[in-house]
Amino acid sequence: MSIEAEKSIVNNQNRITIIETNSPEETFALGERIGQESKPGQVYTLIGDLGVGKTVITQGVAKGLGVTETVNSPTFTIVQIYEEGRMPFYHFDVYRIGDVEEMEEIGYEDCFYGEGLCLIEWANLIEEILPEHYYRITIEKDLELGFDYRKITIEEI
Repeated sequence: MSIEAEKSIVNNQNRITIIETNSPEETFALGERIGQESKPGQVYTLIGDLGVGKTVITQGVAKGLGVTETVNSPTFTIVQIYEEGRMPFYHFDVYRIGDVEEMEEIGYEDCFYGEGLCLIEWANLIEEILPEHYYRITIEKDLELGFDYRKITIEEI
């Protein structure tokens, strides 16, 4: 893994880490590292445009947790739960959520405040129900730096 230099700063009491990757494999490896280092009860949100690599990083997180099942975005089911790893992995894709009440219907609180790792794609659509403390991962492309270049910002909220 040759992830570019990792930069950490503290801004308004929040720790921010910026990581640049140059291939899907590096982005996957970053997700795997997050999965390996995560603790029960943590919540990560993923923000980024379509095709930026949210699923790739999610698949890495799953591998880092020991999940061997195929991991895809649960766009139509909203949440997919994987229980075979070292802790439960709750993977949300809330892109198609029309109203926060839909999250209540699927019992989001059991996942957000459970004993596993919760990862939420498109979390900016449900900000009002996010826990007080979570990690926001923002993935950005810059085609001037290459087709596979990604700037990944991890902010502790």
